[in-house]
Amino acid sequence: MRPALLVRGYQGVVRPVLFRAYGGDPERVHEVMIDWLGRLAGTPVAALASWAITRPHDPVVVAGIRFPGRVGLAAGLDKDAVAARIWASLGFSFAELGTVTAQAQPGNPRPRVFRLTHSHALINRMGFNNHGAEALARRLESWGVRRGQNTLGLPLGISIGKTKIVDLDQAVDDYLASLQAVSGYADYVAVNVSSPNTPGLRDLQAKGAIHDLVSALVARATDLGKVPVFVKMAPDLSDEGVDDLLEAAVSAGASGLIATNTSLARQGIARRDQGYARQAGGLSGAPLARRSRAVVGRAVGSGLPVIASGGIMTVADAWAMMDLGAVAVQVYTGFIYSGPGLVAGINACRTGPSGGVS
Repeated sequence: MRPALLVRGYQGVVRPVLFRAYGGDPERVHEVMIDWLGRLAGTPVAALASWAITRPHDPVVVAGIRFPGRVGLAAGLDKDAVAARIWASLGFSFAELGTVTAQAQPGNPRPRVFRLTHSHALINRMGFNNHGAEALARRLESWGVRRGQNTLGLPLGISIGKTKIVDLDQAVDDYLASLQAVSGYADYVAVNVSSPNTPGLRDLQAKGAIHDLVSALVARATDLGKVPVFVKMAPDLSDEGVDDLLEAAVSAGASGLIATNTSLARQGIARRDQGYARQAGGLSGAPLARRSRAVVGRAVGSGLPVIASGGIMTVADAWAMMDLGAVAVQVYTGFIYSGPGLVAGINACRTGPSGGVS
């Protein structure tokens, strides 16, 4: 099926129903959607979706991992791997689960997700709500998942973050505990030090702190079978801060970068959504596109492979990132607003000699 038809069908029929459901509560809608997607895995509906959605055709090897295509699921959408078995059927070439923490935690008080429909954006202050790294590992174990085997039809990344109640001076051990729990199931591990929703977390992006953390994780990951370690960056770093993080990540032995996480900035919010601008939390979606591209453009100079995330709402947004040098992209808010047709569109797109869309 043509990707444009999928997008129009989703935006015209499915999205209005979803956005009005449960009194318009975005988080409740999200929870129900993930639960149903998990239930549909392995059913005729999943097979039909796989037939209708353009399959990946442009494989790329990133840190030794073969992705069958260039578009993946960003962390945060399927924190506890509830729907992990469906993502390949929806056209994704890799899925990043989590963010999970060493200890289960409820996250911040509700409401904590806000939909900025006129801006094609979200604001969230979830706060790493999850059932814990060991619970995620048990779920993947129950499905026979093993690193490197594509048991669920695609490579899996697992994003790990700091448990809120753990002090910063104990953060390294906390991250190591999560790595230990998920290493047998993760094709790569993403180190989330860039969420704005855990107090003090972004302090770990400082040059010395990120070097110490990534060095410890890389050393342990090597002992656990050379699991690639990626670092996820914030869009709100200054150019100097970006350069410091890149230097530290390279010297510490990181295998790749993910750019970017959500933003504390509020530029680009439409006038009709300005009432949400005062809400605390990270902004994602269309307003983030310009800054994310700037960070990606700077990050590719590090020599590490860069997976672009942030502001990817259209096929053109995805290929703008890859024209900058990103090896792949991840979507989250774009998937909420455009559905699987966005994934199909990126999969269907061919690149010309210059790398541009053709």
